[in-house]
Parts: sequence; C-alpha cells; structure tokens
Amino acid sequence: MVNKTSLSPKQYQQKMQQRKEVQTRRLAQASKEKGLIIVNTGDGKGKTTAALGMVIRALGHGFRVAIVQFIKGSWEPAEKVALSRWGEQLEFYAMGEGFTWETQDKERDIENVQVAWEKGLSFIRNKNYQLVLLDEINFALKLGYLDVDTVLEGLSKKSITTHVILTGRGALPPLIEKADLVTEMSLIKHPFREQGVRAQPGIEF
Repeated sequence: MVNKTSLSPKQYQQKMQQRKEVQTRRLAQASKEKGLIIVNTGDGKGKTTAALGMVIRALGHGFRVAIVQFIKGSWEPAEKVALSRWGEQLEFYAMGEGFTWETQDKERDIENVQVAWEKGLSFIRNKNYQLVLLDEINFALKLGYLDVDTVLEGLSKKSITTHVILTGRGALPPLIEKADLVTEMSLIKHPFREQGVRAQPGIEF
C-alpha cells in the first residue's frame, strides 16, 4: 500500500485522478434503484442507533417512516419522544413488555412478538411507507418467538420502493442471505462488562 504522504504533489494528483475515474465507472454501472432489506446485527452496540440514523435521513427527505420495536415496550423510548415532532410522517410503536428475563412468561412474549410482527407487516405491505424499521426482530427470531420463513414471506410482499431495516443480535442465516445490506457490529469494549457502568439515558436508552 502506497503511503499518500510520501507522494509528490503531481503523483498525488495522478493517484486521485485514477481513483476518481474508478468511482465514476462504478457510479455509472450502479444505475438500479430498489427498496433494500437491511440487517444490523452483531454483539456490539449501535444496531438500533445506526438504524435510527437512517430513519432521520428518510424523514429529512420527506418520506413516510414506520418503526415497530419488538420486546422494548415496557418503557417509553427517548427516541420516540424525540421523533414525535414529525407527526403523521412517522408511525412509532414500542411493543412487547420488555426484556424476556423480566417478563419470564414465554407464551405471553411469543404472543406479543406475533402482534408486533403483524403491525410491522401492515407497514411493509403499505407502499406509502418508504422505510420500515423492525427493531430487535432478529433477537425475537433467534429465540424462536417468530418463524424466519414467516418473516421472509412477509418481506417478499413489500413494495419495490420500500426499505426495511431489521435489527438485533443473532440474525439468522436465511435472513442474512435474503438481505441486500448486512452490517455486523463487533463488541470490543463495553463499560457495563468492564467497569460496571450501568445503562445511561442518552447512551443506551
């Protein structure tokens, strides 16, 4: 790999020109537009946060957006409060009754996940929504509270222009295979595990 700082101004200009030509060719070849299936997974922090960044971007473009949060419904998410100013442009549903180790009722958890999925599916099928976020659905799939084939079938019914983001650790292989864009967040350090720092407002919730 060439160290750019060791190049002369002329060499640097030539190298950047070559990069520009490559990028121009790539952009010319990437002429398709389609609604994407996006998966944010992995043990690291930031899956939902990254998805919410896309939500804000979509809202900024004037798109209609729907968010369905699986499992997190035992508290009022701060992001729901922050995004409430978008009015009818955004639908936000924090569903479920909280973490499974808190509810300790598997049958009720499964029922809540099914209800959340039906809500999410109603937006996926609605062509008026350009972005649908299914937050923590991967974890529900991993636990077996929702069948992956059911989700894949639902995704196949989405509008060609609708983007769907699915977040949560442990994304199943069939979902990863179906997705257009998959990002895995890796855990390197975490203050809870290493320092005993509890979850804090503005950071975790």
